[in-house]
Amino acid sequence: MFLNLKDIILLLHPILACTFVFPVIGITTFFALQTRQRRLKDTTIPPTVGTLHVKLGNLLAAGVVGITLVALAYSVVFGFQGFLMQAENQTLQPLPVVLVALMFVVTIAATALLYRAQSKLWRAVFATLSGMGVTILAFQPGVFRRDDEWWVSHFYFGLAAVMLMIFSVAIVGEIYQDRSLRWRRIHIGLNSLALVLFLLQGITGTRDLLEIPLSWQAPVVYQCNFDPRSPQFKTCP
Repeated sequence: MFLNLKDIILLLHPILACTFVFPVIGITTFFALQTRQRRLKDTTIPPTVGTLHVKLGNLLAAGVVGITLVALAYSVVFGFQGFLMQAENQTLQPLPVVLVALMFVVTIAATALLYRAQSKLWRAVFATLSGMGVTILAFQPGVFRRDDEWWVSHFYFGLAAVMLMIFSVAIVGEIYQDRSLRWRRIHIGLNSLALVLFLLQGITGTRDLLEIPLSWQAPVVYQCNFDPRSPQFKTCP
């Protein structure tokens, strides 16, 4: 295998997505449907499905935030115009490095505290801090976003899915306390959208893996012409 440490770190995000996040998505969706059937008076379904759905949903949200932070950590360090490239060009400043590192710590801490918060106010505070942290890190140099094709961007689909997962954790208390079922309907609608986004993540993530060369391939691949306006578009020396 022609893999060095950089390549292995690059593959951590898709490995965790395939071996952990997507299986949990399937199990969580199954228990969501079971919970819905139980609520419609299907007595053949055990009453524990609701509790299991909540636990798996919380696990899924934590996993989605976690693998997103793994991908962002790789990008801000190893990505194009990331910290390593800035260091090679002698443009790296220590303050941005410290601030980004602190933002990772704050985001992880806010997400962890979101799970422990009981009051509506603190859940809102920690959910906001967690979402802001992920967003700020997502727009750092080195993170590939495909801004010119945002409608088919793995980055933007993923960022939207993360926000929905954080919001889902934050409103769990409201779902059980709301007699009007408004929050439950919001939860069902937003998580149905999240399921579609996860399916799109599988498609766009597979596509992006084909476009990212391994470290030993990169010097050759990046000599090719990727400017669609050029007559030599998609030609290599």
